Amino acid sequence: MPEVRSAAVPVALTIAGSDSGGGAGIQADLRTFAFHQVHGTCALTCVTAQNTLGVTRVDPLPPAAVIAQIEAVTSDIGVQAAKTGMLLNQPIIEAVASYLKAQPITGLVVDPVMVSRTGDKLIDDGAILALRDRLLPLATILTPNRHEAEILAEMKITSLADMQTAAKAIWALGPAAVVVKGGGFRGELRGVDVWFDGEQIAVLTTEQVDTPNTHGTGCTLSSAIAANLAKEISPLAAVKAAKNYVTQALHHSLSIGQGQGPVGHFYSLLKS
Repeated sequence: MPEVRSAAVPVALTIAGSDSGGGAGIQADLRTFAFHQVHGTCALTCVTAQNTLGVTRVDPLPPAAVIAQIEAVTSDIGVQAAKTGMLLNQPIIEAVASYLKAQPITGLVVDPVMVSRTGDKLIDDGAILALRDRLLPLATILTPNRHEAEILAEMKITSLADMQTAAKAIWALGPAAVVVKGGGFRGELRGVDVWFDGEQIAVLTTEQVDTPNTHGTGCTLSSAIAANLAKEISPLAAVKAAKNYVTQALHHSLSIGQGQGPVGHFYSLLKS
């Protein structure tokens, strides 16, 4: 019989919702983990019916079911990093926060899915407060978009200086580092992100990619950061590498469906 080779690989966990269209959520996270040669595990928080045109239905899982998934993975396989995405409601957020406080995961990336990049609110005020007060202080890296940063920093953000001020204000809420994302901007600030970790503030830029197919960029960035952290890359370097990955995925975005297609997570496998 041929020899069976087994190699230890880093493991990452995503705690997020399912996207039936495959462009964001758990599906995007697991593809991103695989691209980075990290074994992906998951805990579903909700099941959505969605496609490139939008979301038609969302069904939350019971908080106990979410925690059971996390516990099953961490108690047996173990994880080197994790990310949270759409947690959907206050009971799930509080349950996840309580578990992660009692059983900390090194390298926790929190994508505070509260408001879409177009400004549409995705969770209610109670869930936002629970996320801010319970989950944010546990984060190694927090990745709010412009609209989420405005809520957390309690200020309008219209300039690079505003992004820097907001990053500092959000860092004071407890995360070890903050990346305020500029993907929702138009013009020269589009795609410009601001990093702050209590000591260093950095403006992170990449080239702008002109494509209408950007579904899943936020999920992809946070899962790429988590994958890099699982590989023991330092936090700021993990963010920079993740931004480069998203840029390339945007260059190879997929024109599928009748609406906004997803980024191309597996671009390296595509024929040139």
